[in-house]
Amino acid sequence: MSTEKTGMFDAAALQKMPCPDCKGKGEIHIESENINENFEVEKQVVITECPRCGGTGFAPAA
Repeated sequence: MSTEKTGMFDAAALQKMPCPDCKGKGEIHIESENINENFEVEKQVVITECPRCGGTGFAPAA
């Protein structure tokens, strides 16, 4: 049964330890600055799935 539509959640998830890399968010924000041909600074934020927890937000079992 899908818990997305019912609003239910897995109570066992409350006992899991949050991932230390993404702090439980499941995603990593990488900020970078580049200088373009007009010598202007361009800022960019790349959002990607956390490689340590695979986007779950919880530390993988050891």
